[in-house]
Amino acid sequence: MKRFLHSVWGIVVCALLSLVFPTQTSAQEGFKEAGFTLAPSNFLGDLGGNFGRGTTFLKDNNFEMTKIMFGGHLSIYPKDWIGLRIAANVGKLEGDDAVIDDKGGLETGRKYRNLNFRSRLIEAFAAAEFYPTVFLEYDPTDVFHKIRPYGLIGVGVFNFNPQGLDAATGQWVNLKELHTEGQGFKEYPDRPEYKLTQLNIPMGVGIKYWASDNVSIGLEVIHRKTFTDYIDDVSTAYIDPQLFYNNLPLDKAVLAQRMANKSPNGNTQTQGIGGKRGTPQNNDSYYSFGFKIGIRLGAGSDRSYRNSTRCPVIRF
Repeated sequence: MKRFLHSVWGIVVCALLSLVFPTQTSAQEGFKEAGFTLAPSNFLGDLGGNFGRGTTFLKDNNFEMTKIMFGGHLSIYPKDWIGLRIAANVGKLEGDDAVIDDKGGLETGRKYRNLNFRSRLIEAFAAAEFYPTVFLEYDPTDVFHKIRPYGLIGVGVFNFNPQGLDAATGQWVNLKELHTEGQGFKEYPDRPEYKLTQLNIPMGVGIKYWASDNVSIGLEVIHRKTFTDYIDDVSTAYIDPQLFYNNLPLDKAVLAQRMANKSPNGNTQTQGIGGKRGTPQNNDSYYSFGFKIGIRLGAGSDRSYRNSTRCPVIRF
């Protein structure tokens, strides 16, 4: 994983250097693109979902929880078949057990759990785009009215901050500082506090259409694999409420107890001490379905630029 991350960041550095020291060799290769994205986004994690067993894939997608993500990107295309992109997006994620359609199956426990969350989202990533159909084109340098499908993979970083709705006050409260599952408590050394800034791996597919030589429009679906199960502040099991009072100031302890267990009856076997609150085996994820517009910033020429800037050979 470390070699992979280092390799991707090497590509990013190369792309940035190429923007400053161009090495174009043809009218198409080496051009740059800037643009923006408008993307509905959804959370896939412990909260919410549909009938049956909860999963981390689209089967548990709740469309009523869809939020909008906005972002911008800067890309360079050293070859016709590959692009290197850096992008930044802002948006929100949300999940709620109340939207589950209870049909009397495995989803009943999640519906009864009655938890919810919302979180603002800020992310940035670097990714490589691959255009396989370029090799089938007679003249790849001519892009006017062409349609090009592509795949995308990269590495990114994102920041979040889960909040839960306090039914007693009607206010949204930050959940991390309440240690709702005993994260960071001495009684749970195997549950460290989670960090609000995490790495992710964006991967997806898209299709680009060149409306003119300088403007492209596209659609893309990007899934983000993450390495945390706490985007929604839910992962493992319920703890003894007394531990909140042993480890937190009184006002926070009272709030933590209220927010950690919001089921109608917190003393049931399922929602009691040690009862299942989440599924730690499955990390959270999220995805976006984006509408993307790109504007070509410049093209190469037949002349060469003499400089020592070269992309390194990346080996995995």
